[in-house]
Amino acid sequence: MTTLITGAAGFIGMHIAAALLDRGERVVGIDNFTPYYSLDLKRARIARLEALHGESFSFLDVDFGDANALSRALSTTTFDRIIHLGAQPGVRYSLENPAAYIHSNVSGHVNILELARHRAISHLVYASSSSVYGMRSDAPFRVSDRADTPISLYAATKRADELMSETYAHLFRIPMTGLRFFTVYGPWGRPDMAVWKFTEAVLQGRPIDVYNYGDMRRDFTFIDDIVDGVILALDHPPVDDNREKPGGFKTPHRLYNIGNNSPERLIDLIKKIEKACGRKAKINLLPMQDGDVHQTFADIEDISRDLGFRPKTPISWGIPAFVNWYVGQWMKN
Repeated sequence: MTTLITGAAGFIGMHIAAALLDRGERVVGIDNFTPYYSLDLKRARIARLEALHGESFSFLDVDFGDANALSRALSTTTFDRIIHLGAQPGVRYSLENPAAYIHSNVSGHVNILELARHRAISHLVYASSSSVYGMRSDAPFRVSDRADTPISLYAATKRADELMSETYAHLFRIPMTGLRFFTVYGPWGRPDMAVWKFTEAVLQGRPIDVYNYGDMRRDFTFIDDIVDGVILALDHPPVDDNREKPGGFKTPHRLYNIGNNSPERLIDLIKKIEKACGRKAKINLLPMQDGDVHQTFADIEDISRDLGFRPKTPISWGIPAFVNWYVGQWMKN
């Protein structure tokens, strides 16, 4: 079994590739090393996969937003399934560089759908986002809730991905699963995310910017739990039985929330980081930023019922695991 993973140099992509390789499968990874954050970190992730898994892992440096380049790069490569994680991430950056989101998250997603169509892929699992829910006062967020009021371009592109996927599932009967990720953290994480930024600031004695004057809650999900959920979804593609699935579709296409089902206050997160680092944080309270949301909270009933997904990692364990990796490995690079 061979799986194509887009965004293989990314945080989630590297961990999922490693898990599939560990169980004896082959993985073809693609990425184009966009400089949104540290290229050294992205290259270190790929180097780790190559060092640990040898010929079972192959990597191609290609921009999946470029249809011709993607076709040429994969012309002699065969694979059975696709995990499409590559994207231009970040809510706030979409205010600065909207074209990057259209290129990767819209055009790029169509290119992957076309690839799945013409290669007769057995299952396409793709990354959506909790951002599609917009600014909501009711919680938890359910897949059955309306998601047509995005407050950032990033969120709008992710909702567009879901709708385009449904069109392809309807027209070409491609089995697909869209996963709405809630804030993911852990070793080898992303430097633009809160856990990394806060840890780095505490260790360096710099102040932490905390928005909405600290009144923020996030459904932080440890990477090991995310990997479990993605692989459960990959191994159990939806059937084409004309029955309604999570997301409201009767095609072989479904949507799931994938989160911890336990939102945490940012202030409590900072306390956990302080304890793991052995230092106090300097906190700079600021108003809410444009495009940001007050809270995220995943209802995971659908994915738990259908696939048996059960997140197991509280931040009391996950935060020390991240800090230990950051101090013990990344700071030494």
